[in-house]
Amino acid sequence: MDFDDVIMGRRSTRGYLDKPVPRALIEEVLTLAMRAPSSMNTQPWNFHIITGEPLDRIRAGNTERNLAGVPHSREFRTGHAFEGVHRERQIGVAKQLFAAQGIAREDKEARLDWVLRGFRQFDAPVCVIVTYDKELADSDDTAFDCGAVTTALVNAAWSRGLGCVINSQGIMQSPVVREHAGIPDDQVIMKAVALGWPDDSFPANAVVSERKSVDEATRWVGFDLEEA
Repeated sequence: MDFDDVIMGRRSTRGYLDKPVPRALIEEVLTLAMRAPSSMNTQPWNFHIITGEPLDRIRAGNTERNLAGVPHSREFRTGHAFEGVHRERQIGVAKQLFAAQGIAREDKEARLDWVLRGFRQFDAPVCVIVTYDKELADSDDTAFDCGAVTTALVNAAWSRGLGCVINSQGIMQSPVVREHAGIPDDQVIMKAVALGWPDDSFPANAVVSERKSVDEATRWVGFDLEEA
């Protein structure tokens, strides 16, 4: 695929085919992703690729603990709830997804099922847990670098016909993830990425989230007005 086609065509995938992903293909995707830039070439990222029974145990543990009201235990820092325009964008994409799935505002059962899909890693055949070296936890560059490699990962996967969705629901109960994925103590769990073959019949997969324009996001400094 051309680079432009990957960037403009990629979608967050929340519905997957029940079809395994070959390890060699995942290694190919990671090889591409790990060409992402990092501060001073520190490469703080690590990947824990989970499938099969261990992933099923994580799904079950996440679901059980969250339904039981066990407090979240994310290891990477969390901020306050979104406000203003950022909250509006969050609500906007949620409305798009619920509309695509035919989930009414008053349908509490369907809404709960949607939330639980996130705790189950959207039933994807593969889960990628992104961690970083704990000794770099105080560096702001670490989070930036891990974000860069994760973006590269989902784009590389898309270029190979695979879909992904970056999420935090799958790591809300970090003790479950750490136990069944065998994540060592010198690693901090940062994000999860569901990965697999997109199910084209799943309505939410067709959702195209809105983006603000270049004009909204950009200030031009030092350019001639005619050129800008």
